Amino acid sequence: MAGITLNAGSCVRAASKESTCTLCEVICPTEAIKITEMLPSINLSECVGCGGCVGVCPTEALKLDEFSVTEFFFEFAAEEENLLSCRKNLPCISVLNVEHLIALASLKGELLLDMGHCSGCAVASTCEPQIRANAEEADYLLEAMEIDGSVTLKDIRYEEDASQNEQKSGRRGFFGAFTLKNAVKVKSDFEREVEVATDERLEHTLGSEDIQKMRNKGISDKRKLLFTALKRVEKPSTYHVVDANELSFTSQKLLDADSCTACQMCYRVCPTGALSSDMKNSKIDFDPLMCVKCHLCHDVCEPECLTLSDSYSIKEFFEPVIQRLATFKIRQCDECGTPYAALKGKRLCYRCEIEEQEARDLWGIVDE
Repeated sequence: MAGITLNAGSCVRAASKESTCTLCEVICPTEAIKITEMLPSINLSECVGCGGCVGVCPTEALKLDEFSVTEFFFEFAAEEENLLSCRKNLPCISVLNVEHLIALASLKGELLLDMGHCSGCAVASTCEPQIRANAEEADYLLEAMEIDGSVTLKDIRYEEDASQNEQKSGRRGFFGAFTLKNAVKVKSDFEREVEVATDERLEHTLGSEDIQKMRNKGISDKRKLLFTALKRVEKPSTYHVVDANELSFTSQKLLDADSCTACQMCYRVCPTGALSSDMKNSKIDFDPLMCVKCHLCHDVCEPECLTLSDSYSIKEFFEPVIQRLATFKIRQCDECGTPYAALKGKRLCYRCEIEEQEARDLWGIVDE
């Protein structure tokens, strides 16, 4: 019996009702995850613990009860072993995303992904295509970075012997029958196992702690692992420019300053702080190091002035530079005295401008 936990405050969808992110719902092979209202809801009794949702979540908002990707990364990196298999060390290879694969391949040279058990597997319909896409993207970037590493898919069909199977933990035997012996191994407690076994959809809401987590923006563990690994390899002789459409986990952004309204929404909702400004909101900066390509900034941009670049420089992985997307002239509002970005000669801040228009509508004053 498997279990998965959603950290609502880290979910991209928590930041705005305009978010279009449905990655966890799309990859779930048993439809245990559904987007209801703003946040994902989870039927824990239907969850098989494959971890595909963990692998695709851009902000690491989902975590398996019995398997930590970060802990596994360090354990596996310290071993001489280079085989990744659902019958050996992972619930499903899809629990690892492209960043994990690049980081491990850069440290080990070659990664072998055991695809031999995908045929007929209950989670293969959604997870296998994701594994193959991740491997292809990782190889593409490893070559562009001039790293002597690769991600190879092989039909190995690894099997443990009987004695190993007896010692197999719950996270590797997530298709096994539910027993009390398995239940006591769940790291939370028995009540959690009862919750997992309940055939009810768990709805999520935002509490005060979740809202505080939303304010504490920061880089994800998988991004930290990637950049830590890349520090151990030689920089490429040439910083190649690659097709940005081939990158699933980061981006370069462009901003049309003429159509930007300086509404501040893009950097206020950015879950990692990749988009930022200063105390006066006089600029919009972008840090590719922090971007997880969650698309939220684009979802909330009403004038659609923020777009994705078609190209991406490999230099950003080795020498990331904060880019200035826009600069605004700041003046004080004639009405409230608050500093604001004065666009096209406006003398009122955005809030006072709305209030004035509401007052004119209330009084029946028609603009000529």
